Amino acid sequence: MRKSYDFEISGRRFESGTHVMGILNATPDSFFAASRLQDDAVKRAGDMLKEGAEILDIGGQSTRPNSKPVSALEELSRVLPVVEAIRAEFKDALISVDTYYPEVAQAVIRAGADLINDVSCLNDDELARVIAEGGASVCVMHNRRDSKIADMFLDKEIGLSKAVKKLLNAGVEKQKILLDGGIGFNKSKDEDWALLEGYGKLVEYFDEYPLLLGTSRKSMFGGEPETRLSATLDSTALAVKQGVLFVRVHDVKENKAVITALE
Repeated sequence: MRKSYDFEISGRRFESGTHVMGILNATPDSFFAASRLQDDAVKRAGDMLKEGAEILDIGGQSTRPNSKPVSALEELSRVLPVVEAIRAEFKDALISVDTYYPEVAQAVIRAGADLINDVSCLNDDELARVIAEGGASVCVMHNRRDSKIADMFLDKEIGLSKAVKKLLNAGVEKQKILLDGGIGFNKSKDEDWALLEGYGKLVEYFDEYPLLLGTSRKSMFGGEPETRLSATLDSTALAVKQGVLFVRVHDVKENKAVITALE
């Protein structure tokens, strides 16, 4: 399924194919220990860029099931130095920051972040305003863990559509909006698998808004995180076939190789 889009991040356009967002975790408790940054953020970023990452995605708190949220101040203390260091070293790199806190988003945009990756599906309306005023792009993810809607795909369509409307009303440009169906943020592994296998339904439903898929080494694949690369690569292959514009992954080189082979 070959899709065409007009998605923009800091003047750079992504129109077709499947592109890689590399994960940089500035957290002490991310589920995949090998992804946690120590004092090597710039080196890790450089390696990912060389391997084919087109966006670097920096996270300051774990969102795995049963994780405890951290304060905005704590999150900012983790991600801001990483954003500043990477921006200083790689002037043209595209930087994304995972946050649902408006104050964190505002600070990192000022420090050079190009995209805000929000796993809350815009629970805080202020976040949309901050993104619009900062001129940043945005990825919004649907979280179904506490939803009362029985039909999963209907839930995704309703929730993401509401988020898009909030963004547009706040002044975020249409071409700066990316959507994430939320693998790992559903009611069960069965739902995660149903979403993965039917991700093309979201691609078709939203049509003009590109999709991101985030499955990298997640628990739906079973076993320990260290054993889940092969299943992740299979899901990336599926993303390519379904017309997904971005995959968010820990292992840039391996996932990029799958995309290149299929495209």
